[in-house]
Amino acid sequence: MPPIKVVAFDCDGVMFDTTEVNRMYYNLLLAHFGRPPMDEAQLAFVHQHAVEESVNFLFDADPSLVEKVHAYRRTMDYRPLFAHMLIEPHLKSVLDWLKQRVRTAVVTNRTDTIGPVLDTFGLSHRFDAVISALDVQHPKPHPEPLLRILTLFAVKPEEVIYVGDSAVDEAAATAAGIPLVAYRNPALEARWHIEGLDEILGIVNGKGAKG
Repeated sequence: MPPIKVVAFDCDGVMFDTTEVNRMYYNLLLAHFGRPPMDEAQLAFVHQHAVEESVNFLFDADPSLVEKVHAYRRTMDYRPLFAHMLIEPHLKSVLDWLKQRVRTAVVTNRTDTIGPVLDTFGLSHRFDAVISALDVQHPKPHPEPLLRILTLFAVKPEEVIYVGDSAVDEAAATAAGIPLVAYRNPALEARWHIEGLDEILGIVNGKGAKG
């Protein structure tokens, strides 16, 4: 395998444990429009998909209602939910180590919340690029966000690794031809499976994931 030149990360489920934050956010939307809270299947969907797709999914793709939901959510202040986001162990130290050796990026289906999240947790300066669902026509599982990384850094797919935790990440990486590092999800088809972000150091060093 050629030397790794870019390490890209998904946000939710990889950089942060955001399961409860997503539950709270979408349940607030549902409650405002008189809908019951999400079940576990709905939670799993919104945890992986962009907000446009998630709102369509939760509100039955009803055009008039979906438009109202988006209008309302744009008035919501997401910042109080930051307190419920749990940053993953080793993330900052791993990013600091990587920044001395390779380029780093976030590739996420988040939209306008990713900037404030990175700023709040002191992560913005640790990434060379951030690709959100607002930056592409087709968010994950489409490969477009990851293909943007190839163009941006002028690298080949085999010179990039993408750290993801979901079937959506798997599909995007596979379609882009980029090796996937599966984070805490042994069910995914991936070049490597890791349980801790610090295992990325071994992969970049050409020694594979430890353990």
